[in-house]
Parts: sequence; structure tokens; C-alpha cells
Amino acid sequence: MDAMTSQLSAGPRLEVHPDRMLPSDPALRSLARELYESVRALPIYSPHGHVPAQWLADDEPFADPTSLLITPDHYVTRLLHASGIGLDRLGVGQTTFGPGQSREAFRTLCAHWHLYRGTPVRFWLESELAEIFGLDLAPSAETADALYDAIAERLATEAFRPRALYQRFGIELLATTDDPCDDLRHHARLAADETFTGRVVPTFRPDAYLEPARADWNTRIDRLGEVSGVDVDSYAGWVAAMESRRAYFTAHGAISSDHSHADARVEPLDDAEAERLYALGRHGAITPAQADTLRRAFLFEQARMAADDGLVLTMHPAVYRNHHPATFAGYGADVGADIPLQVEFTRAVQPMLAAFGTSPGFHVVFFTIDETVYARELAPLAGFYPSVFVGVPWWFIDAPDAMARFRSSVTETAGFTRTSGFIDDTRAYLSIPARHDLSRRIDAGFLARLVAEHRLSMDEALQSAHELVTGNPRRAFKL
Repeated sequence: MDAMTSQLSAGPRLEVHPDRMLPSDPALRSLARELYESVRALPIYSPHGHVPAQWLADDEPFADPTSLLITPDHYVTRLLHASGIGLDRLGVGQTTFGPGQSREAFRTLCAHWHLYRGTPVRFWLESELAEIFGLDLAPSAETADALYDAIAERLATEAFRPRALYQRFGIELLATTDDPCDDLRHHARLAADETFTGRVVPTFRPDAYLEPARADWNTRIDRLGEVSGVDVDSYAGWVAAMESRRAYFTAHGAISSDHSHADARVEPLDDAEAERLYALGRHGAITPAQADTLRRAFLFEQARMAADDGLVLTMHPAVYRNHHPATFAGYGADVGADIPLQVEFTRAVQPMLAAFGTSPGFHVVFFTIDETVYARELAPLAGFYPSVFVGVPWWFIDAPDAMARFRSSVTETAGFTRTSGFIDDTRAYLSIPARHDLSRRIDAGFLARLVAEHRLSMDEALQSAHELVTGNPRRAFKL
């Protein structure tokens, strides 16, 4: 027995039960198991995520376990930070690690494994360890080095390169998230590479260009003008530049645009007022209230463009970005310091849906972290407008109980066909299959209850399970 085998044979074992997350009631579990098994191996559609296209274009081995499993995943790092562990110890905000830093960060995670009890993060990480790396050793301070070495050994092999994992995970579609001024060269490389048979598409994310109160807004607008070749010193010029960049993204395979602002309001302005406020923004003289008004008009223009060019409009408003200024200053955005807010949709999106809600080419997906609006607002909207789909739980509420609450809140009004399909929204590449698997298990449990209550036949439940996994994302995102 070599040293690594000996290390891996010692210590507590992972208990990754095949029926995990399925209902505990034996009768329901039997039904749920059959439903889950029918969808377990179906392809993964990931129409909103943050995995860099460059990883797949370069197809180079991943550097180390920490930069793959810990650093990019703010779900993992934020709980450690909440327990007093500095983000610098986890490599957050860094592109390279110092000697021993990667291993030390991994030791920190394993030593604090108890923090993840009861969270979906534990489900994801355990699934990654057991089902991707083939390891059954539970993380702990004592097992950290053995796990680290075993993972590092596997990452050095061809089977763990990005493209091999893409095929192994059964990914049918992977969307990235991209700045409107990005040249999309890595997407172009993938599209031209005949040895890569997957589908990786960009997503148009113009948030920073719709927020004239931002300190860097004018700099970004200048850049928008440069890359589009359009004079952006007028509101009409901004619109033309945006149309140009959306066309560029569409030509490179984009299927959607993505928007996250402080609220969901989308309201047009008359041309004169739009030009006036735009001029104030360009001169740095716009007030916060005026900036909000202009931003809502900008978003209305994005909706109008979506009705014309066919990109699916996705909205996930009401997040307090970078809640802790010192963390943002030290580590940048997207490190776990974004906190949910309450949000209202019904009045906020009425002008947009009045204009485009029944337009044949218009699709909009509404996401929220505010669970109170599912039954009250989003399900009724999706239950009337042919263009509206409800985004499944994501981010803070892509957890088992929240997913079950979502199905209960939405289904009675909007049915099973008016939701988006699961959205993993992750930078943590190896967590993608685990996140989708969790969603399939929870939906199987929900459908099993309906069968047991004689509200659905088993055949109907099986058909619905397949629709939730593959039919809905294809329908909502027009694939």
C-alpha cells in the first residue's frame, strides 16, 4: 500500500447516500426514486453562468484544488469569512498563489467543514468529491492533505481537463456572462475548433452601461463608442451602439441578455427627456434620482431590442451589491458580499409587458431572491403573458427547502411549463453537475407527492420531470 492509498484509507468516510434529498416517507421515496432515475442522466442546459470561455478554449489543466473548488465559489468562501477567516487566506482576489497558500486554504476549508452542515454547499462539495474525484474521505483537519494530494493528482490527468469534464458532465449548452465591449475571441476560438463539439455561448451583460450614476459610466460609454464605431454623445447614439453590440453578440451565438439592477422598474421616456438626462449623465451632472429614471429607460430600450433581435431578456433585480465597502475595495466584486433586497414586479414591469408582453419574438425570465413574490406576482404574470417565464431559485435560495417552496408557490398558478429550467449561476465549474442534480432530486420529490395524492398520474409526472430538465430551458431560451 503506497503512502497516498494509506492516507485515503484512514479517517471518517463520506456518506453520499443514493437517495439523498429524496422524501423520507417510504412511499414517496419509491416514487421519487423512479422519477429521479428517469432524468438523472439527461443533458445539462446551463443558460446563465460565469465559467470563463477561455478555460475551454485553452483546455489547460487546472492549476490546483483551491483555485478550482474554493476561490471562485463565493458560496464556499462567504461562510468561512463569516466565521472570521480572512478572504486573503482563501486566495480571493488573487490570480496566483504563493508557496503553500493553496494547500493552506484547502486545509482551512476542511478544518471548518462543520460550517456547511445543513447547506446546499455541503451537498455540492460532497458530490464533487465522491462523484467527480471518486473519493470517499470526509473533509477534516486530519484528512485535508490526503484529499488535496488526491485531487491534485487527478487534475494533472487528461480526464480532468476542461473539455473532458464538459463531455463527462453531459453539458448540452453552457452560457458565459460577458461585457458588451468584449471581443469574444475565446468564443470565436471554440466555434472555429472542430475538435470541440460542445456549445458555449456568450451572454450580453450591459448593467454598467445602464447606470449613469456610476463613477466609471462615462469611461465605459466612451469605450462602447470605440468598439461599436458609433458616436455615443447622444441618447440616440447610445441606442445605436447597443444595437450594434447586441448584433455582434448574436453573431457569436448569444441567446440572452442579462440584467441586475436595484429594482425591476422598466419605463420609457419621451425622446426629449431621454436626451436631456443623457446629456446630464455625459457631463457628470446627473442626480441619483435622474440616473434611476434614465436607467429604467435604458432597460426599456433593451426590452425593445429583445423584441426585435430575439435575445431572451433575463432580469434578476434587487441585490445590494458590495454591501461591505472594505471587502469590495480589497477583493473586488462577486466575493459573497451581495445581499438580497425586497422587490416588486407587478407595477414595475407593466410598461414593458404592455409594450412587448404579447410580441411573438419577446421572451423575459424573471428571477428573484425575494420568495414572497413567487405566488403573488411572478406566477400570475407567467400564467397570463406568453412571453414571461419564472426563473427557478438561484443563488441564496437554490437550496432544497427553497426549491420545494418555489414549486408549491408557482405551479398552481403557472403550471410546470412556465419556469426557466434550472440555473446554476456559478463560477465553480465542477459544481455544475451537483447543482443540477440537486434540482432534479427536489423536483422528483415534489412530483412524487402529487402522484401520491392522485393529482398526477405517474406517466404525467414522468413527462413533467423531463420538461423541467430539458423542455423548459429549451422553450424559455428558444434553443
